[in-house]
Amino acid sequence: MAELGTRLKEARLSKGYSLDDLQEITKIQKRYLVGIEEGNYSIMPGSFYVRAFIKQYADAVGLNAEEILESYKSELPSTPNDQVSQSMTNSPSRRKVSKGPSNKMMEAMPKVIVGLFIIVIIVAIWVLLQSKKDAGPSATDNKTPEMQYDKQVKPIDSEKDKAEADKKAQVNGELDSTDSTKETPDEDETEEIKQAISAGTIEADGATTSYTLTGTDTLKLRIEVSGPTFVGIRNQQQQELLTDTRVYNAGEVLEFDATSQNYVRIRLGNSTQAKIYINDELLTYAQQIVTQNIVINFNKEQ
Repeated sequence: MAELGTRLKEARLSKGYSLDDLQEITKIQKRYLVGIEEGNYSIMPGSFYVRAFIKQYADAVGLNAEEILESYKSELPSTPNDQVSQSMTNSPSRRKVSKGPSNKMMEAMPKVIVGLFIIVIIVAIWVLLQSKKDAGPSATDNKTPEMQYDKQVKPIDSEKDKAEADKKAQVNGELDSTDSTKETPDEDETEEIKQAISAGTIEADGATTSYTLTGTDTLKLRIEVSGPTFVGIRNQQQQELLTDTRVYNAGEVLEFDATSQNYVRIRLGNSTQAKIYINDELLTYAQQIVTQNIVINFNKEQ
């Protein structure tokens, strides 16, 4: 593997991106991304695309693209512009040989040839881009189907409404005092147990913070995204629970019911662009870092 490919791959892994995630971000086909990481530029459609794809790759994983291209230019294949420059450098020695009445015309010929050569290159690149655009799969074909969220509105305060109806029925003689006493719940029995989320504990790896959820029998997550960030959810066995693990964009809201789990691990590529709500309660991050893991240990209320 080439040094340039190794550096790019390490930056991708530190961001928590898979090759599929990077394909979604850059719109570069996965086989070209693999070729860049392995230093196999022969599979590229042309030397022009090598630099363009590497620049997009570096930008996506947070590296300085210009610095990367300059540092590893010895590994990259030469572009048509480099060949043109070399041709222009060599042309004066050839012009000096020719002398005579048509000297001016001969001196102008290399410039005309170079100009035509540049025009041919531009036209060839344009045709290649158009053919690639027409033949390649559309961006919508590669997208994973979006999650379907439960938008059904559940009735609120149904117990309260029932109690009020029972009181009205008692006044109208439909219920006797004994029955109403039995069906009216004691205030102590109906008092809700308030959930509690412990202060975050930072794990040894420095990127993981653990929280403990108590006082509730449900664990429902809602993640509101304000900018591009990778989101993934796993269980204690590190198995993916989220069917739509990917980079989410501003305005998207992810909802996930994890009541059946006693442990969930949320991976955020950019925590500054995402808010986590646990049963509609906003989670306060214990540490302000960009890429981090949020672990929730769920002690379910029996």
